[in-house]
Amino acid sequence: MDDAHRLRVAAALAAVYVLWGSTYFGIRVMVEALPPLLSAGLRFLLAGLLMLAWIRFKGLPLPQRRMDWAWLAATSALMLVGANGLVTWAEQWVDSNQAALIVATSALWIAGLGSLGAKGVRVTRIALAGLVVGLIGVGVLVGTGLQLDQAPPLAYAAMLIAPFLWALGAILSKRRPAQCPPLVAATVQVLIAGALMSAMGLLNGDAGRWIWSARSLAAMAYLMIFGTCIGYACYYWLVHHVTPATLGTHAYVNPAIAVLLGAWLLDETLGPLQLAGTFIILTSVVIVNLAPTLGWSRT
Repeated sequence: MDDAHRLRVAAALAAVYVLWGSTYFGIRVMVEALPPLLSAGLRFLLAGLLMLAWIRFKGLPLPQRRMDWAWLAATSALMLVGANGLVTWAEQWVDSNQAALIVATSALWIAGLGSLGAKGVRVTRIALAGLVVGLIGVGVLVGTGLQLDQAPPLAYAAMLIAPFLWALGAILSKRRPAQCPPLVAATVQVLIAGALMSAMGLLNGDAGRWIWSARSLAAMAYLMIFGTCIGYACYYWLVHHVTPATLGTHAYVNPAIAVLLGAWLLDETLGPLQLAGTFIILTSVVIVNLAPTLGWSRT
């Protein structure tokens, strides 16, 4: 790996660390006044159009094969429509700090799902122990939230499903990469998600529930530019250029940033049992990421 590539990796990781750590705060503010489906759809649609303009400016061609479009649509449905959509919907009730911690378990799901199939790599005993510990931590965090009646059970169910869908989409993206640059693939995914979620939001009657709030609109604009145009593009590039252990480090940096922002700007707190669940989850993510379970290599 040459110095220029190392610099690109460092810059992309820094973007994913900081920008994605702040997206949970941004989503929580966005859905204060804006309906989740339509606002998330417009976030992705507008971001996708900006990304499309950029790749056309750079002279990058769109995918040529139908199979690439099919796989990009499938992974977009899993990662953006499914995972991100569920998180956006759930954050109407779930605090941003809890959302970030639960989503951090995507690293555990990637390790577990990555062991399946012909291209799978066996999960080591250390990683398996980390997976079990992580599930215990999630149980403590979610169970405490339910006991305190902080959010409806369906919101927590959505949060539990989201990291699984994200992990599945990430693995499929790695194992069946589209025959185009990562930025082009990310652009197509974002556009597809934006079109689907916007249509779903309109059919759901979200336009009638739209409230023109400067605070929520500013959050949507932040998510569009920094969370998607920059953050998601960097993440998708890293999927194809670094090991899973390196990529997985965002799973314990993002929650730390989210917890700090939630406490600072939203007055969010975590009780003693929730702090214990936080410690358990982050410990498990570190264990899994330190264990070489997936064997991904730079392409």
